[in-house]
Amino acid sequence: MPSVLITGASSGLGEGMAREFAARGYQLALCARRTERLETLRDELKTSYPSLTVSVRELDVNNHPQVFEVFEAFRAEFGSLDRIIVNAGIGKGQPLGTGNFEANRQTAETNFVAALAQMEAAMVIFRAQNRGHLVTVSSVSAIRGMPSNITTYAGTKAGLAALAEGLRVELRKRRSPIKVTTLYPGYIRTEINAGVKNPPFIVDAQTGCRAMVRAIESERARCYVPGWPWTPIAFVMKIVPESILARLI
Repeated sequence: MPSVLITGASSGLGEGMAREFAARGYQLALCARRTERLETLRDELKTSYPSLTVSVRELDVNNHPQVFEVFEAFRAEFGSLDRIIVNAGIGKGQPLGTGNFEANRQTAETNFVAALAQMEAAMVIFRAQNRGHLVTVSSVSAIRGMPSNITTYAGTKAGLAALAEGLRVELRKRRSPIKVTTLYPGYIRTEINAGVKNPPFIVDAQTGCRAMVRAIESERARCYVPGWPWTPIAFVMKIVPESILARLI
């Protein structure tokens, strides 16, 4: 059966995707900082799906050497990795110039620099295998510059999407079999957005993660999830003038 590595798998979208992939028969390589939650998830999934391999490892994605070590350890354990999902992230940003640089720095380092480390580690493995599917979890907030608390968050997710696109262009030029998908989730009810007031078109975690896994399995280059209503919303957001955007968000 195919194998999938998911970072940030102890909660939120990572945990939800792990459940969906397990139901589809994937072998799971799960990593996150909170190992006790990973172990609880592993035990639950093994009870529900006894034939699956579910391996867990501690990983702080801001410890960049550890990212390479953990990814390689999973590869050695599984023999190869079919899919790697760069999912770990935080949403601690604050409006620029309000004395909260530390929160914005942590958001930028975790969501962009640490994501770069994960992409590097994944591509080392995939280039050696000459196959694989790299998935990066961006956000619909990456489509345009966003105000206030999500300015930095949106900027990091836009940067992540640009990294993935550049990699896709390179792989296409080289006619490589390696695939790269960028996911742009809308509002999905998880811990990271628990404090957001009245988020539009929010869906529950199971609905959102199921849509994400379907999008991943399609191996399309870019996927807005859930597709409705975020695909048409994204189209509109790309073309409206800033003056209108400022009134909408």
